Amino acid sequence: MPTSTITSLAPLLDRLFDEAEAASGVTRAAVADLSDADQVRMIRSKTDYRELYGRLKDAPLPVSRETGTLLYMLARSSGARTIVEFGTSFGISTLHLAAGLRDNGGGRLITSEFEPSKAARARQNLIAGGLFDLVEIREGDALQTLRADLPDTIDLVLLDGAKALYPDILDLLKNRLGPGAIIVADNADDSPDYLARVRAPGSGYLSTPFAEDVELSVRID
Repeated sequence: MPTSTITSLAPLLDRLFDEAEAASGVTRAAVADLSDADQVRMIRSKTDYRELYGRLKDAPLPVSRETGTLLYMLARSSGARTIVEFGTSFGISTLHLAAGLRDNGGGRLITSEFEPSKAARARQNLIAGGLFDLVEIREGDALQTLRADLPDTIDLVLLDGAKALYPDILDLLKNRLGPGAIIVADNADDSPDYLARVRAPGSGYLSTPFAEDVELSVRID
């Protein structure tokens, strides 16, 4: 029986997760002069998030190991062929999603990253994992990079960029999400407007919190 892609990626992913954990001090130092209230304000602001993420340009900001596994499982079990990701960072989540595509027989993953240095790191990691042929990294503001040239239908979406923009990114993609499309929002508690949208009766989505910081939604009509 052939080895699954996610199994063959285990050494690379372990190294990347270990490096991210070792870099936690970089993240803390980048916001050390900000109060908790200021950090929350910047995360939830549609303007101040730029300053915050500028401070964090050298921080990996990965999904958790459990969320990475969940992403692969959702991509694989749903038979996804088209995936859009908002927020590439160093590409840990991208590797999990692309592994699902590979094991589904191929597909297309479009991911957007605002910080050029992070896009470069993600590109290196995807090449190391043998998955770069499935991935298109779009550098710049996702409100622009995800506005055009998307697949007619999108099977799975990961929201893991600036939290204040989750509703806006969903608006860009919603007409391409058919019934059964999956949306995973990491750190969704920092986007109350997004949660209100997908949890509202009659919204067209069935949505539930998953684990500590993930919102899992499915388009139902």
